[in-house]
Amino acid sequence: MTVDSSTPLRSEHDSIGERSLPRDVYYGVQSLRAAENFHITGLTMHPEIINAIAEIKKASAITNYEIGLLDKKVADAIVKACDEIVAGKLHDAFIVDPIQGGAGTSLNMNANEVIANRAIELLGGEKGDYSLVNPNDHVNCGQSTNDVFPSAGKLAVLKLLIKAQLQLERLYKALVAKAEEFDDVIKMGRTQLQDAVPIRLGQEFRAYSEAVRRDIARLEKAQDEMRCLNMGGTAVGTGINADEVYLRRIVPNLSQVSGLRLIQAFDLIDATQNLDGFVAVSGAVKTCAVNLSKMCNDLRLLSSGPRCGLGEINLPPKQNGSSIMPGKVNPVIPEVVNQVCFNIMGNDLTITMAAEAGQLELNAFEPIIFWNLTHAVEFLTYAVNTLVDNCIVGITANRERCKAMVDNSVGIITALTPHIGYEHAAVIAKEAIRTGCSVRDLILEKGILDEAQLEKILDPYSMTQPGISARDLLTHTGQDLEKRFHT
Repeated sequence: MTVDSSTPLRSEHDSIGERSLPRDVYYGVQSLRAAENFHITGLTMHPEIINAIAEIKKASAITNYEIGLLDKKVADAIVKACDEIVAGKLHDAFIVDPIQGGAGTSLNMNANEVIANRAIELLGGEKGDYSLVNPNDHVNCGQSTNDVFPSAGKLAVLKLLIKAQLQLERLYKALVAKAEEFDDVIKMGRTQLQDAVPIRLGQEFRAYSEAVRRDIARLEKAQDEMRCLNMGGTAVGTGINADEVYLRRIVPNLSQVSGLRLIQAFDLIDATQNLDGFVAVSGAVKTCAVNLSKMCNDLRLLSSGPRCGLGEINLPPKQNGSSIMPGKVNPVIPEVVNQVCFNIMGNDLTITMAAEAGQLELNAFEPIIFWNLTHAVEFLTYAVNTLVDNCIVGITANRERCKAMVDNSVGIITALTPHIGYEHAAVIAKEAIRTGCSVRDLILEKGILDEAQLEKILDPYSMTQPGISARDLLTHTGQDLEKRFHT
């Protein structure tokens, strides 16, 4: 980082040496070195991670005051500084890149320095006068990056998961509403993109809603993974330099500060070494992305046209679709959701590999995990929000188009199979495909069934329910079937 020569400076030192930095900045020498070392994304830390680490520092200051390790004035100043960060202030002082070496030490020290300097300011001192409030001795008291950083990651992801769940619940309700609206719309079902048997459009949307309902359940379970923290474990999970009373109080105090239901890990060494909880959460988010992407694929297919595709539903027109083809409207909302889902799936692979790459007492690759997971959950939330508001609620059905395709389909022959037999049904189906005649006309022409029998068997609603359509006719249609077929 370059500093304007006219800017007033202050000098700070660490174990590596001395550096000058602008007098008025809240970050310190260790933050400066990290910013210089890790210019990777050119972006800043996710705001929820910044807020989460501030909440951890606040809870730690409260706990350390309670057990007599911090002076009240110092503790109060730290608490106030943390409150300001959670309120959205001082975020520009967090200058380290989200992707960094050192297992998150850069962010932890960035936070320690910002909080210390703001606390110093609140106490009437000058930034950099760490005799008043020290980043390590006061702000970081009883802590290590190795319990602070993963705990901050969990708090951030937990908050984002709660927001994502709210949007998924909106999606579920919107799909259920469409399922009810379209319950009387009979259409052709398709398997492997080939005509299958009739299905109600409402049944398709009900199936989408059920997949989303399962996703909601998975995200609820995923939240439990994020509630279990290794706070108090310090460097390797043994709790060195953490007072025994601090160890017992830190997580309850953090629960109170954050407003979240949190628990302390049963085995702090395990919780410091292993990041499988993040893999599980990422897996749940990825599964949700798979379901959403599949649904969006379907919406694009069902709305294809308007004249030369399936054209069974209409998506709300949101913008012109072409710079050269007048009047063209594309399924832009499902398309953007597809892209978000692809990104989430890629993020999941990165998270999996990073979690596996941990060694012995620590995983050094938490930064890339948190970067990918926070954005995966956040992008999912935004994508679902736009899918509901700009697509699902505005979908309409082309009822006549759906009916015409059912009436003209060879797939309805399946409903006739119990009555005329599979072999005979196959003969009729092939003839219908070859000649272009309808199944209905061929059955009547050949005298295999009469009009009344056919109407009962091919009742559209009956064909979309469990059971044999017009089962009471089985004994009648079965009589002299071979004779009628070969007449």
